[in-house]
Amino acid sequence: MKITVIGRKCTPRDSFKERAEKRLKKIEKFFPDEVEAKVTATVEKSEQTVEVTIFHDGMIFRTQERAVNMNDALDKCVDSLIRQIRKNKTRVEKKLRSGAFDSFDASDEIPGDDDYSIARSKTIVLKPQSVEEAILQMNLLDHRFYMFRNSADDKICVVYARNDDGYGLLVPADD
Repeated sequence: MKITVIGRKCTPRDSFKERAEKRLKKIEKFFPDEVEAKVTATVEKSEQTVEVTIFHDGMIFRTQERAVNMNDALDKCVDSLIRQIRKNKTRVEKKLRSGAFDSFDASDEIPGDDDYSIARSKTIVLKPQSVEEAILQMNLLDHRFYMFRNSADDKICVVYARNDDGYGLLVPADD
């Protein structure tokens, strides 16, 4: 497993890096080949945040947890990732198809000229996938919405989590 540890507003200690490697070994057993992990630690006023993102075969598993102690936040992240993987194991095992999902490339902040300033901008590559695959990827990323190219009609669509625990699908109208 290739692990990258990044610190925001801090420099993670070697003991934290070693603990991250040790804890992420538990996740490595779920994947047959080489997997890449990115651990981002952020120190805030009273809390510390740890975000773990796993990249494997185009699939993205992501979680973020906060705690008073950085090690506690890391432990919560690993436990959350294991739950995500187990929960979606049968769907993931169907091997949706290799390269079906792409990681997001986050760009730097873009300053706005007016009252509406954009805090973050992301560029994504849209590969065709089914609605079910898009919902799975949205859940794995722990996001409330996900944009994708629908393999059924080649339109750019958005799936989203509704407040009533269901899902919604936004499809553009033909002009």
